[in-house]
Amino acid sequence: MKLRLILGDQLSHNISSLDDIAADDVILMAEVRSEATYVKHHKKKIAFLFSAMRHFAKELEGAGHRVIYVPYDAPENAGSLLSEVTRLCARYNPDEIIVTSPGEYRLLAEMQGWSDQLGRPVEIREDRRFLATPKEFANWANGRKQLRMEYFFREMRKRFNVLMEADGPTGSQWNFDADNRKPPATGLDVPQTYVKDPDQITQDVLGLVAREFADHFGDLDPFHYAVTRGEAEAALRKFVAERLTHFGDYQDAMIEGEAWMFHSHIALYLNCGLLEPLECIALAEEAYRKGKVPLNAAEGFIRQILGWREYVRGLYWLRMPGYVDENFLDAQRALPPLYWTAQTQMNCMRQAVLETKANAYAHHIQRLMVLGNFALLAGVHPDEVNEWYLLVYADAYEWVELPNVSGMVLFADGGVLASKPYAASGAYIKKMSNYCDGCSYQVSKKNGPKACPFNYLYWDFISRNDAKLRGNPRMGFVFKTLDRMSDEKRTAIQEDSTRFLKALDAHEKV
Repeated sequence: MKLRLILGDQLSHNISSLDDIAADDVILMAEVRSEATYVKHHKKKIAFLFSAMRHFAKELEGAGHRVIYVPYDAPENAGSLLSEVTRLCARYNPDEIIVTSPGEYRLLAEMQGWSDQLGRPVEIREDRRFLATPKEFANWANGRKQLRMEYFFREMRKRFNVLMEADGPTGSQWNFDADNRKPPATGLDVPQTYVKDPDQITQDVLGLVAREFADHFGDLDPFHYAVTRGEAEAALRKFVAERLTHFGDYQDAMIEGEAWMFHSHIALYLNCGLLEPLECIALAEEAYRKGKVPLNAAEGFIRQILGWREYVRGLYWLRMPGYVDENFLDAQRALPPLYWTAQTQMNCMRQAVLETKANAYAHHIQRLMVLGNFALLAGVHPDEVNEWYLLVYADAYEWVELPNVSGMVLFADGGVLASKPYAASGAYIKKMSNYCDGCSYQVSKKNGPKACPFNYLYWDFISRNDAKLRGNPRMGFVFKTLDRMSDEKRTAIQEDSTRFLKALDAHEKV
């Protein structure tokens, strides 16, 4: 008899740990304290995963498997994965433990020592829900001076024959990102996102989370996420049918009160196993082939899955364990309280934090160019920013969060992922949103108490990182502009930034 462990982000009937399962094998699933609290995850994230786990366990039982499911508040719950495996080893005396490789380095490192601790074999199988193994990515990366996602994506397109023709890429070009940067148009009609009322299992979980995780960040209600594969498939189909058409054009746009825009927000389903990447890719390509969505929308969506998602996972495993310690710009500031409270006069920051608090979700431009841009300009320490992103978003696991934050948001890896820092002034936020309309600051002002803080913080960031960034070939124009600034302008930037950051550090409402 074998004991097969299913983790909370492995909720797929095709998971490798279930291969060759025998009738007398036992499947273990457990809601353990160590995983729920190693960072204080958003209440809605915990509720989503616990409910999805319970529904998945029920499906496994319905398929005739022997499942031992340990709820969080079960008296016998020992609080960690190893403790639960140890307890079941004593109960069943399995010949072997089988588990699919976890998505986080810390957990894999722990599991690699389990065999000695448990006194029996532990087989850690490849997670084939991803389309490139860590070894395949490492082979692609070997010998390259720059690891750019675009070139990795092209190889993946060819390998899986996605949006390809006999003579090259569909549409005769690889990337339509230039078509996907439209600012929000007046009167945009954004279709309602997928909504599912909680069933009894989910209601029980919501009660548990309210009791046990009351001090965690985030709103628990309303809860309307999919928690089964069938529901996740319905959410995917609804996106493709109703919102994919405009996803390409407006994927960078932000509108106050429109948390979902035309995004799919299926990453939480993909990353826990309710959906698999190729089915999402195939559905989007089919919609394009049938003339239902434009090419820039289909390509942009597919690039997020076949390109970016696979790329950041490969980079994570390639660079760990040292990647977690990267701090190229020597950022040292503590994370400001406004990331928890939304108490700020900057309307863009307030909207992004409030939507994160409400939904355990914000779309990628809110994460990168508002929340992340501010952390970059303010010089917040990567450890604190990484922990925040990891715990607040329902789709966040270290393999996807760390490269996005340390690599793309903070440039903490010095350019391994991004060719230059994604730093921007208030002009970008003004162009891509309507947030500035309701702001206490004036985005048209460059200096002074009423000026948009992003404006002077941007140049302060460039100035204080001159030694590390001036040699970047993509920043030549920026430094030429800085060099042409008058002494008076430079002094105003420094004074405004010093005043603002001093107030930020004093936890004043800035």
